[in-house]
Amino acid sequence: MAMQAARRANVRLPPEVHRILYVRNLPYKITAEEMYDIFGKYGAIRQIRLGSTSDTKGTAYVVYEDIFDAKNACDHLSGFNVCNRYLVVLYYNPNRQFKNKDADKKKEQLDKMKAQFGVSTDAAK
Repeated sequence: MAMQAARRANVRLPPEVHRILYVRNLPYKITAEEMYDIFGKYGAIRQIRLGSTSDTKGTAYVVYEDIFDAKNACDHLSGFNVCNRYLVVLYYNPNRQFKNKDADKKKEQLDKMKAQFGVSTDAAK
């Protein structure tokens, strides 16, 4: 085990690799136990969060204890067939998650400032 840890210390992973995986295209009726059976084969899991709202059904976040286990799972489970659905397994990217919300908020602030200062960007005027 110590040999394996020493070997890993010299490995550089790409910057997008993360301990948290974002999984899409899951069957709606998949259980947490089934998720642990599928993803647990690749290493110790800290947490699995299944989407429960109508917007998030069929998605999950899988948090591994070790980043190398997450990379191994992502490499092997992307495209894995579960109940005739092929899984889409991606690394969690916090910046991508909130990008659209930030853009909407900035547009809203810009519109308020335009109204406050009477600025118009209409080409017709």
